[in-house]
Amino acid sequence: MQDFYTLRKDVENTTQRVEEIRVSPGLQQLEDDLVVLESKAADSTLWDDHLKAQETLQTLTDVKDKIKVLKEFQTQVEEAQTIVKLTEEMDSIDAGLLEEASNIIKELNKALDLFELAQLLSGPYDKEGAVISITAGAGGTDAQDWADMLLRMYVRWGEMQRYKTRVVDKSPGEEAGIKSATIEIEGRYAYGYISGEKGTHRIVRQSPFNAKGLRQTSFAGVEVMPLLPEESMDVEIPDEDLEITFSRGGGKGGQNVNKVETAVRITHIPTGVTVRCTEERTQLANKIKALSRLKAKLLVIAEEQRASEIKQIRGDAVKAEWGQQIRNYVFHPYKLVKDVRTGYETSDITSVMDGELEPFIRAFLKYKFGQTVPSS
Repeated sequence: MQDFYTLRKDVENTTQRVEEIRVSPGLQQLEDDLVVLESKAADSTLWDDHLKAQETLQTLTDVKDKIKVLKEFQTQVEEAQTIVKLTEEMDSIDAGLLEEASNIIKELNKALDLFELAQLLSGPYDKEGAVISITAGAGGTDAQDWADMLLRMYVRWGEMQRYKTRVVDKSPGEEAGIKSATIEIEGRYAYGYISGEKGTHRIVRQSPFNAKGLRQTSFAGVEVMPLLPEESMDVEIPDEDLEITFSRGGGKGGQNVNKVETAVRITHIPTGVTVRCTEERTQLANKIKALSRLKAKLLVIAEEQRASEIKQIRGDAVKAEWGQQIRNYVFHPYKLVKDVRTGYETSDITSVMDGELEPFIRAFLKYKFGQTVPSS
């Protein structure tokens, strides 16, 4: 159990941190914004513009949530302060009270970490859910097994964040693992948090598929798109820019599976960007979902390339996704996970593969934020 004097110092440090965070986003400014937004929401002409109304209501919800969180931070730190004061006045130390205060501070600091991360998320799609696509790369069966390990890692991460997480498409490998898989993660800021995982992931280990147990290097590609509602995507793609092919599905679909061509693959001809959808029961439903994913993918690429229109996207967009190795996972001859971009590393590879990605996400967001802030 933490001793009283260490706890008192922790409470003082956390109190200062809460005060800095409450001042930083401007609690008074948020409350002023709330008054203005509630007035707009009550206006009888609000729904004359459907999209504008949705945007106003979403902003109102965001402001309310932020105010609520900031007030909760203050309440929690005051509870810990009260316990410290009580302990100072008592003749003997109550171990139960100290443990309660210690737990409050521990959980509060976790919440403060998440809040600070959210402040770094300012992209147009950062508040949305996410679609993660994993594809086995070079390395044969080892690469397919590696892709399956990454699939488990991202599913565990989503579940740990209490997001609605589901594998919507999975193509099994010939001997083991998967050739590809798609995960949908529904939850606020899921895309903002996980978008930095996009890129090539490299594993070095003793191959479980090699009788001699030789060291094997394998690769898998991870792609991340925002999970956008169709009505929010004001994107028109000319039919002549699309190549649509159909094949037999391998997922759910009742009697249709492997009998009729329900799986849909759409390629955006000008850029070569391709998406595939197999999880729905009908060809039409898969086509609608695939087109929605393609639009989301193109919107993200347009944002990255600072293009004002889809037609301005360069044709090398897809190659860039596979062109840079972002992280190494070394299982042998030593244990180390290292992000190439940020330099963050850990030897606790088991926790990482169990979905403990927060340190990597935090390091990347700070790195990304540093890249976008001009030097003085």
